[in-house]
Amino acid sequence: MNNIFDSHCHYDDHWFDEDREAVLERVLGEGSVVSYVNHAATDYESAMFGIKNAGRFKNFYTSVGFHPEFASVLPQDWENKLRELYELAAATGKLTAIGEIGLDYHYEGYDRDKEIEVFDKQLAFANEKGLPVIVHSRNASQDTMDLLKKHGSRGVIHCFSGSAEMARQAVGMGLYIGFTGVLAFGNSKKAIKALQEVPMDRLLLETDCPYMAPPPYRGQRCESPMIAEVVKVVAQQKDLSEQQVCDQTCENAKRLYGIK
Repeated sequence: MNNIFDSHCHYDDHWFDEDREAVLERVLGEGSVVSYVNHAATDYESAMFGIKNAGRFKNFYTSVGFHPEFASVLPQDWENKLRELYELAAATGKLTAIGEIGLDYHYEGYDRDKEIEVFDKQLAFANEKGLPVIVHSRNASQDTMDLLKKHGSRGVIHCFSGSAEMARQAVGMGLYIGFTGVLAFGNSKKAIKALQEVPMDRLLLETDCPYMAPPPYRGQRCESPMIAEVVKVVAQQKDLSEQQVCDQTCENAKRLYGIK
């Protein structure tokens, strides 16, 4: 198995503080099953991490954007900060998308109106720059889809946790669907049903690492090569070889992110 594209990862997370450099060298080095990774930025510092490493590793790409969990604490000039990050990332030639952006209604205390405002403005900015979006949607399916429709956005709903109906709707809008190690969990029936609604040319694979390591790595820190376990599930569900799954999902990610 080779040609894996981890379309969504977070190697800036504190779980990698003790050995981040060694992990990146291993994951992105010669002989790895991983051909590309895309760093999903969540705030200013996270985006700067992506920009720095996009310049260091030929197969490391990055997005820029503000995650909904930070919507209520963004500085007043956050839109100027986003434009600054865009310029810096674009200069590397490795900018893929505006993200990770979206809505998260899971936790009490988040300001939903502010989340919607920040998401709406970032969707408009992505359209202005001709970029796809990486969308985080948790317990917020209807508002997420309404805003994506409003802007006619293109991109991916990452770490998909919605229903099969939402997957059908998203695909019908031309969006991609990103699946994580959740597909391989023992209680993955909902995710499997959603997967069955996604044609192979609209499917992306991701770790969302360091989170959601698939079996047999449950409870461990997730890393990009563990996508191999997700590939096995997709291959079984789609009646394809594992290499066909790797090749198609890699092609999909490159198409979406504009990678030649």
